[in-house]
Amino acid sequence: MSDPVTVEIPHQLSNDDLRQRIDGGIGKLGAMIPGGEVVEHHWESDRLMTVTMQALGQRVAAKIELLEGRVRAEVDLPPMLALFADKIRAKLVKDGPSLLK
Repeated sequence: MSDPVTVEIPHQLSNDDLRQRIDGGIGKLGAMIPGGEVVEHHWESDRLMTVTMQALGQRVAAKIELLEGRVRAEVDLPPMLALFADKIRAKLVKDGPSLLK
């Protein structure tokens, strides 16, 4: 595995509002990876969601952590998709806030 793609998205929402918005928009996360889709997601705790995606025949694991004033998303890319890491990071920074709307 390569280094994970990590981005932080600022917010001013309560944890309950964050959880609702992330649950409602989680399908958008898969679209941020070429050929990707979310196949499974669940909350590990009040502040941590684990996500499994499928992209170009590869399994992609991600974590979404709710922090004070920001959300941290960490995506572990398999070697084949690591070639797209910079583009995926840029897409998450640009479009990641849409998960919170």
